[in-house]
Amino acid sequence: MSLTPSTMLELGTLAPHFSLPDTEGNIVSLDDFPGTKPLLMVFMCNHCPFVIHIRKALSTFAKEYLAKGLSIVGVNANDTVSYPADSPAMMKREVKLADYTFPYLFDESQSVAKAYQAACTPDFFLFDKARKLVYRGQFDDSRPGNGKTVTGADLRNAVDALLEGAGIPTEQKPGIGCNIKWKRGNEPDYFV
Repeated sequence: MSLTPSTMLELGTLAPHFSLPDTEGNIVSLDDFPGTKPLLMVFMCNHCPFVIHIRKALSTFAKEYLAKGLSIVGVNANDTVSYPADSPAMMKREVKLADYTFPYLFDESQSVAKAYQAACTPDFFLFDKARKLVYRGQFDDSRPGNGKTVTGADLRNAVDALLEGAGIPTEQKPGIGCNIKWKRGNEPDYFV
């Protein structure tokens, strides 16, 4: 298990466009999410111990905040040749197992992960209604084996502030997780 921090993309960055298949084979794009709602992009996968560690809390978080007006989308960019547990068929299984209520998309070319400068799983990117980045970083301080309860406190605080129109602190902790499993020769410049 390789510990990799978020790249901490510059706040204010506009959400890069994406158009990717979900677990049912439907194409989902940035344009499918109304500009009247903030958007949370979660780079994740099926096999990562860090994602598995927060799986239940992430599912609960999603149900709660979708009802409050947040749009959420998960993206898996891992190389499925080397990591077949992250294949689209296994993603479909993961959606059911975790009871995810948001689209879970497959970034086979890894171009979307590169556009967002995603580095690890999980990696969270929160955009306001104008699609400007207002938060990037960790779900909370809990990690596999550190004994801290998974609460989603950091992300919850950011989303609550955004939904209430309050200021979001710009000092944010990077997420830590497994590195995205890049295809050989496809590693991004920001990560190498």
